[in-house]
Amino acid sequence: MRAQQRRILAIALAGAMTVSTVSAVMAAEAPAKLHVKFPDARLTISGLPWFDEEKPELRRLPTRMKELFRPPVWALAQNPSGGRIRFRTDSGVVGIAAKNPDASSMHHMTKIGQSGFDLYVGNDYLGSAAPDKDGRIVKEWALGEAGMMRDITIYLPLYKNVTVEELTFDSKVKFEPAKPFAVKKPVVYYGSSITQGGCASNPGMSYQAILGRMTGSDFVNLGFSGNGLGDAPVALAMTEIDASCYVLDYWGNPTASQYMATLPGFTDLLRKKYPKVPIIIPGPFYFSAESLGGDVARTQMEKRKIARDFVEKRQKDGDLFISYVDGLELLSREQTGGLVDGVHCNSLGFHFIARGLDPHLRRALGLPSK
Repeated sequence: MRAQQRRILAIALAGAMTVSTVSAVMAAEAPAKLHVKFPDARLTISGLPWFDEEKPELRRLPTRMKELFRPPVWALAQNPSGGRIRFRTDSGVVGIAAKNPDASSMHHMTKIGQSGFDLYVGNDYLGSAAPDKDGRIVKEWALGEAGMMRDITIYLPLYKNVTVEELTFDSKVKFEPAKPFAVKKPVVYYGSSITQGGCASNPGMSYQAILGRMTGSDFVNLGFSGNGLGDAPVALAMTEIDASCYVLDYWGNPTASQYMATLPGFTDLLRKKYPKVPIIIPGPFYFSAESLGGDVARTQMEKRKIARDFVEKRQKDGDLFISYVDGLELLSREQTGGLVDGVHCNSLGFHFIARGLDPHLRRALGLPSK
């Protein structure tokens, strides 16, 4: 009996050694990877205008102004919504390693949209990466045959802080600068949770990201969930961004009286430095509860009137570079299937908004109509 047990043990050990040897051979034959620590000069960071002074932190407002911002605004500024890593490479693979300290999910938004990454090749979506239960994000995307230069954009999370550790590529790889945008200066958006990207299924599906691909424009997302209240310090920060256009989309959070009170001052701060930069002010799009009448419908209609009357007065006073967009052109009663909860947009809703805003943005930027 003991002899038989010894023979079984010997066979098992031999099998283990074989598996071990095969694993070692496979590891030795696997192609080596180039590990690029983040940040790196070969990787362009778009959508985070203060990155050069904040790196490696991926935040949307500058630390030197922290004391001016309300605490919730500053906390939300740590979410890198609208931030993108861009480059051209001939690598056949692109990998990312990152960590997210809080990978929890809101009930009405996907984990990828809140905490994950999207990778686009040119304007084509390839895939996403989401954190595991420990907040680790490790993903490699196959791009196809190596040796062909491709434009790569990696969209950063919409609603959670993240630390990017490194990107990986084929061992022998070329890099080129990211392809220039069709519009040299970014479009800067200010607003609420909707502006920040709630509740897009993916980081690349906020309406700003969709519009960026449609128009070839860069963008900065300064939407702050529940806190787009027309804060003057945010307007001051925005004056540091040399923009092609400002979109003031913050009707969602303030009361009608707060909206009326803050809109002139917020606009004045921008106009003082940039008297001829286009400013677009969209009115509220359609909320599902408007079909019932009542307070929601009255408030939405009042805010539409406030925005429209404000812009008309400014135009009469000589501002030729400000325009109003009826929010019902962006998302109407017939398009409420684009809402997650009757208020926030899903990816379809953001597509509706981008499509509705596109002609107005093209006009402001001097781009040809589609």
